[in-house]
Amino acid sequence: MKSIVISSNESGGGKTTVTLGLLKALKDMGYKVQSYKVGPDYIDPDFHEHITKVPARNLDLYLMGEDGVKASFSRGTGDVGIVEGVMGLYDGKGTGTEYSTAHVAKVLELPIILVLSPKGKSVTICAEINGIRDFENVNITGIILNNITESYYKLLKIEIEKYCSVEVLGYVPKCEELSLKSRHLGLVQSSEIQDLDKKIDTCGKLIRKNVDINKLLEMCITATEYSDDFHLENKGIKIAVAYDKAFNFYYRENLELLEELGHVTYFSPLKDRELCSDFDFIYFGGGYPEVFVEELSRNKTMLKSIKNALENGARCYAECGGLMYLTENIDGMDTVGFFKGSSSMTKSLQNFGYAQIQVVEDNNILEKGFNINCHEFHKSKVNLQEETIYQVVKDNYDGTKKFWNCGYVKKNTIAAYAHVHFFGNMEMVLNLIGKR
Repeated sequence: MKSIVISSNESGGGKTTVTLGLLKALKDMGYKVQSYKVGPDYIDPDFHEHITKVPARNLDLYLMGEDGVKASFSRGTGDVGIVEGVMGLYDGKGTGTEYSTAHVAKVLELPIILVLSPKGKSVTICAEINGIRDFENVNITGIILNNITESYYKLLKIEIEKYCSVEVLGYVPKCEELSLKSRHLGLVQSSEIQDLDKKIDTCGKLIRKNVDINKLLEMCITATEYSDDFHLENKGIKIAVAYDKAFNFYYRENLELLEELGHVTYFSPLKDRELCSDFDFIYFGGGYPEVFVEELSRNKTMLKSIKNALENGARCYAECGGLMYLTENIDGMDTVGFFKGSSSMTKSLQNFGYAQIQVVEDNNILEKGFNINCHEFHKSKVNLQEETIYQVVKDNYDGTKKFWNCGYVKKNTIAAYAHVHFFGNMEMVLNLIGKR
């Protein structure tokens, strides 16, 4: 599969616009496209999959490790692989470039298309491009300019190709129709945008008209096929996964591992009347339960069936929004009520970024001393009268560390704000399902 990375100099620089338009254009041209997203983001991959109809995959060196990233990349299939970067090209964990898009590109030995949204500059952009390219000598093979007029594009193309050793492949013109709504955790989910297909169709047409896609494809390289040792034996267990507009923050590989362990049934806490009683393990991912809390709260039969299952000892793992849903209420609206206490939204981020879970208390689910890398990103908090077994540690930019407690355990249920990728510690999955 020939592949390439789409990156930028900043968040909001046009990566997602160009990626979505390119995915649409390639699909319309008859290519089978596999998309990827660098970092821990859930929402951009959902947009990718909406276009390609192929599950997108995350590539996160901190959460998955180098072998995990290579395995996830190799699981992709298609004619062309498009990797959307995260933030600016070199922005990684803390003050370094480790775990950045540039780091992933180097690990996978992939070339980079740099997307820039220039404003109020001419030759200065050449200095910026040369500086970005030379900072760590990454392989930038092409430039796409975003959100500019045709006349401005023609000027910059002449200057960039004169002063930089890189080809300008085209541009995306200014178009208000391409804007996507956002909320407190980023873009609104694809399933919530009524005119999304129209926006994507417009974006794809603009890319086909104004970007030299054939030249871009020539810049793609056939990626190495890496080994994939991240598999589990079938344990014959029955697994229920909450999946709908309120709960859909899942890494594809996490679900694949569960599907290897047994039979997975996907259910909707919003629409289904109740949870069947014969599941061995229940998984609640993150999402936006606070946005759909009125619908969730009205589904009393589902709330009751989940609470009964957990009270009767069903094994369960819940992350972020899943944790909130298992409390008594979200901003006063009734939810499952398994954990004693409430959830509430706040105006600012409570925890954001990469951290590490350390299991510091004895419990019946995860062994004391167990460590796993994680990511948190939430504008909510919980106030619970339950025991915790996690100490979560985050490295601050100034060299200090931030510590907090999480990992609420009750009976055979564990819930926390931290998002984890099972590739980061395969033993965690077996502990969660009770098959150590």
